[in-house]
Amino acid sequence: MDSEVLVSRPHYDTRAVALRFRHEEPGARRDVPQPSSGSATAGYRSAKYTPAEWFSNYQAILQQAAAHRTEARSIQRESRALSQDTEADASKNQADGTRLLGQRLQEIHGWQSELRRHIERLQEDTDSLLALRTRLERALDASQTPYAIASDNLKCRARRPGPDLVQDSVEEELLKEVELIRSVQALLRRTADQVVAQIKSNREAKQTLELDWSDKLQAYSLDELSGRHSNSSTDTQLHPSSASVQEQVCNSTSWTKFTQDNLSIAVQEQQSSSSLRALVEQVLQDTTDDLRAQCSRVERAFSQRCEQLLEARSQLEMKLEEILEQIGTQERNIVALQQAIQDKEAPLRVLQSRLYLRSLRPNTELCRDQPQLSLEEESRQLDGAAASLQQRLAEARGSLSWLEESRRGLERDIDCKSHSLFIERDKCLKQRERYPTVSTLSGY
Repeated sequence: MDSEVLVSRPHYDTRAVALRFRHEEPGARRDVPQPSSGSATAGYRSAKYTPAEWFSNYQAILQQAAAHRTEARSIQRESRALSQDTEADASKNQADGTRLLGQRLQEIHGWQSELRRHIERLQEDTDSLLALRTRLERALDASQTPYAIASDNLKCRARRPGPDLVQDSVEEELLKEVELIRSVQALLRRTADQVVAQIKSNREAKQTLELDWSDKLQAYSLDELSGRHSNSSTDTQLHPSSASVQEQVCNSTSWTKFTQDNLSIAVQEQQSSSSLRALVEQVLQDTTDDLRAQCSRVERAFSQRCEQLLEARSQLEMKLEEILEQIGTQERNIVALQQAIQDKEAPLRVLQSRLYLRSLRPNTELCRDQPQLSLEEESRQLDGAAASLQQRLAEARGSLSWLEESRRGLERDIDCKSHSLFIERDKCLKQRERYPTVSTLSGY
């Protein structure tokens, strides 16, 4: 076979490879060329390792194994010592944690009892204020009845026309009563608003205490469960991120101060509730006494006014009878005048027909002779009589109108007196019989 080949393999210097192997770190990866064989390698240097390379290679492996063994024994000794130390520290720290959890449970339980006591006290105060608010609302509703009575009395009396529209003692007492009721209602509303505001404050303080108590109850449950955990517990898990301190975690001092501040606010609200209850009781008593006293004064004024109205109505009724009689006479006079005017229509038709026919005479026959002069005089007389009758009829009708106006005025005045008497006696005094009692005005 010819010494020239188509494919050649790279040339390796075995001495250079041996020297480079000594300087490499043990365990470093080396690229070992793969030996080739066959006719393709004829006439070239072999890629096999030399004995020196082989010796150096396994010696390096032995040295590396010895170093690793020594290092492993050192780590084992240190690990045993560290395990014993950490085991002792873990046991001690766990015992301290269990002891501190027990102390914490006692502290939480004490604050819970204090919170519960003030929560119950706030609830009692709130219930009492709710009952007082109900009384104030009932008293306010009860005051609407005398206010409606007094207002209706004033409105009805204000509709009286003419001389009946007087500012008498009844109106003065009614105005005083209305003003008194308004001031009483305003006072009751302000007092009710104070009660509602205090109830709201009590509930807010109670809610704050309840939230604090609820948080402590949950914390107590969690700490109690934490205290029961031991190394033999089967319900424990790993939570790596739980050991990190949160940014907004409070300390023991602020934790205690938070509950103390909440309790201080609750005590203030309890004192305010007690003072407000006494105020409400006094307000209800005073307003009831004032309203009943004014009611008595108004009713006395009404009785006096009724006597005056009865006398005035009697006089008006007598005058009305006289006017009615005169109206009847005047109506008969008007009928007679109308008949007289109607009786003049027939002669007037005859006269006007004669004058018309005579106006048709031809030429010189159309002259003012004696018949013509007589007809003209008759026309003047008929016109004058008709005019006199019409004037007298107009005067009679005017008189009748005045009589009717007087009749209507008397009837209106009688109706006014009757209506006023109805207002004073049959309506106002009857309505005042429904005036609320003392217990109703007090909100019971």
